[in-house]
Amino acid sequence: MHRYLDCNATYPQLKVSLEAMVEAANAAPGNPSSLHWAGRAARRIVDDARDKLAAFIGAEAGGIVYTSGGTEANNIAIHSVLSTSKPGRIVTTAIEHPAILKPLETFASANPEWELIKLRPNGDGVVTAESMAAAINEETRLVCLMYANNESGAVQPVEAVAALCRKASIPMLVDAVQMLGKKAVRFNDLGIDFMSLSAHKIGGPKGVGALLVRRGVKLTELAPGGGQERGRRSGTENVPGIAGFSAALGKVDFSTCEAVRNLFEAELGKRLPRAEVVSLQASRTPNTSLVILPGLDGETLLMQLDLAGFAVASGSACSSGKREPSHVLLAMGVSELKARSSLRVSFGPDNSSDDALALVEALVSADKRLKGMAGITA
Repeated sequence: MHRYLDCNATYPQLKVSLEAMVEAANAAPGNPSSLHWAGRAARRIVDDARDKLAAFIGAEAGGIVYTSGGTEANNIAIHSVLSTSKPGRIVTTAIEHPAILKPLETFASANPEWELIKLRPNGDGVVTAESMAAAINEETRLVCLMYANNESGAVQPVEAVAALCRKASIPMLVDAVQMLGKKAVRFNDLGIDFMSLSAHKIGGPKGVGALLVRRGVKLTELAPGGGQERGRRSGTENVPGIAGFSAALGKVDFSTCEAVRNLFEAELGKRLPRAEVVSLQASRTPNTSLVILPGLDGETLLMQLDLAGFAVASGSACSSGKREPSHVLLAMGVSELKARSSLRVSFGPDNSSDDALALVEALVSADKRLKGMAGITA
């Protein structure tokens, strides 16, 4: 029996999303930039989807730029600010997604006159608003802070930091990829300049996302071309993908996962008392559990669970061939050895208490099996 428990990596595409994609491909075969009937039909689908997303997330339709996903959205925002600003300070955290950290690190390495500050979280995996405030000064050109961590699920103090940036007129980018669908997100209420989203985390198609941009903020194209998306992101829009993204909005209620997640953690604590739940005292997304199982290698454990039919993760699934220990746990002060013993479980609404208990049983069995292979009897 297969049990899918890796919803933070991707949520299985919803039937309604797939149907919307097929309908869009059949009903609107034209290029949305074309002026004939087929092009107008495609443009209508894109515009209707933009209006729906704007209403869903509390943004203006004109400020939505469709992209290939969260990574491109983040890169466009970062490029737009840094390529047009005089040298200064960039403030972010050491637990951001690589889609934030890598472009910032690449830019800072190529431009040593810039200062990149990567703040470490506290023991609960949260970068406090106080530490962010202490790092932000008059030389700060950009602040990047994720809404919820993709590995631990820990919610970051976005509202408080957004207020600081708004008061100081500092551009702020919020990676909300893991927050969409899990807790309420209202873009305009935050008063930030940029927010990135991704469709496949909420049951939409892979390869589609959006960048939300505050009114009056200009974008500098990352890859100039035909001037689509009002000259902000060139390239023919993925009409079926955008339709599938729109159809998935609001269809997955992750709040129902909290009871199952809590049952998993409680039973795991009883059966394997040495297990440690990361960010247990922090506000977390309701479906996410990052656990450390000292003495077990995460990759080996992952393979054992895979053979037993479970799809879970040993960290983020967004890095191809990832074998390094979790940078999130290392930033929290966890040793490399323990970081390599971590396992991320991310439930979906279709998961039941039976799935949670079965996973605990599989972990106990794997623990005994791996200890036996190592000659450990205790």
